[in-house]
Amino acid sequence: MLTRTPRACYTGDMLLTFLGGVGTVTGSRTLVEPESGAGASGRLLIDCGLFQGPREVRGRNWEPFPIDPATIDAVILSHAHLDHCGYLPALVRDGFSGPVHCSPNTAALVPIILRDSARLQEEDAAWARRKGFSRHADPRALYDAEDAEAAIALLQPVEFGHEFTPVPGLVARLDVGGHILGSSTVTLTETSRERTVVFSGDLGRGNHPLLRPPAPPCAADAIVLESTYGDRSHADVDAELDEMARVITRTLKRGGTVVIPAFAVDRTEVLLRALHTLLIQQRIPLAPIHVDSPMALAALRVYLDAIRDADPEILPSILAEGPEAIDLPHLHEATTPEQSMALDRGGARIIVSASGMASGGRVTHHLKALLPDRDTCVLLVGFQAVGTAGRMLLDGAHEIKIHGQYVPVRAEIVEIEAFSVHADADELIAWLASCHPLPTQVFVNHGEPDAAAALADRVRRDLDIAVDVPEAGERVRV
Repeated sequence: MLTRTPRACYTGDMLLTFLGGVGTVTGSRTLVEPESGAGASGRLLIDCGLFQGPREVRGRNWEPFPIDPATIDAVILSHAHLDHCGYLPALVRDGFSGPVHCSPNTAALVPIILRDSARLQEEDAAWARRKGFSRHADPRALYDAEDAEAAIALLQPVEFGHEFTPVPGLVARLDVGGHILGSSTVTLTETSRERTVVFSGDLGRGNHPLLRPPAPPCAADAIVLESTYGDRSHADVDAELDEMARVITRTLKRGGTVVIPAFAVDRTEVLLRALHTLLIQQRIPLAPIHVDSPMALAALRVYLDAIRDADPEILPSILAEGPEAIDLPHLHEATTPEQSMALDRGGARIIVSASGMASGGRVTHHLKALLPDRDTCVLLVGFQAVGTAGRMLLDGAHEIKIHGQYVPVRAEIVEIEAFSVHADADELIAWLASCHPLPTQVFVNHGEPDAAAALADRVRRDLDIAVDVPEAGERVRV
């Protein structure tokens, strides 16, 4: 239970408690409570994410939730990535039974994410039990398929721009976040004092190849701002695509396999769009392209449906092009374990497989088989959190531990930043500056310590706004 003494309090009538996404880019969870003295009561959780990364961070998933889940009245999900929705089945198993509000496309994607997460956890626990490489005598999954289905049953879609009341005394609205399909910024207004706080969620960029850019924030007293890339600017997209074309070409020409760990939702679609463009422009050789992730393939169908249905989140240029924008004619779907294992034989091909940080899923089996091969190239195309296999590869590890075994790293490792769908530091500042009038408070979270601190300094220096980088369990008033 919460025992930490608040480090800072601010005058107002909305209490925020930062339960996750603090000092890390995972485990996003923020508790919002309109104070009973203002004529309202209730507990609202913004996001319910899974902690990922090093063992000490992942271990937080197994700790008792800081408050009794049964006392939480509702949840709002900003989007469908695992670090924002993946703890929901455990919350439901432990007593939460309220509605889970989210955008319609998030409601279409979350079931895919949660079912896959439950399956992988059960499979990983069984594998560890069978092979004996866990520290625990009887490894168990954090939650199972039944817990996932119970959580899915609570989803309640809400259209963008529509106001609703998640708990008494609070009015909420979701607006386009531009990060992945369905991603939202969340605006909460405390009705008796008209205090407003905006949660950026994971904020998208203005140049997403498939989606419209994020909506600007409305006038707010406070903004909770993510900081995944708070200490850096993204590389030039065209230059990065040129590098990607060169890397893929030389790997395929030497008969090697290009392995691309990719988040199953959105990153796979963005990659397919880029590969489609490079093939059309004859900048890479024609070779088999395999998507080896049941979750990614299911998410791909949601994106294809959105394009066919002219969903307002999709860019007009993509709608004009139609599903062919990401539905490559030479795409191979690896749906069965046997089809997946066959790819480990190597050869001139491209494999796109989850997870994006190489911390689980089928890509770990491909890396285990192919990292020792000097002809292999691993393309890292997304943020790699500290402690993940992807980060270890990026930092030049000579061997990494996969499924209890140390695997030598002889493959070529290349980072391509063009595919980030997180706003960088300049884009975060620009989005914040578009709020008129500027908020009086900003809370910087969802970033590693250096990134969060750097962004906080930028906010103070460039916009002259009071900034706090919350600590775990910190409570503040808005």
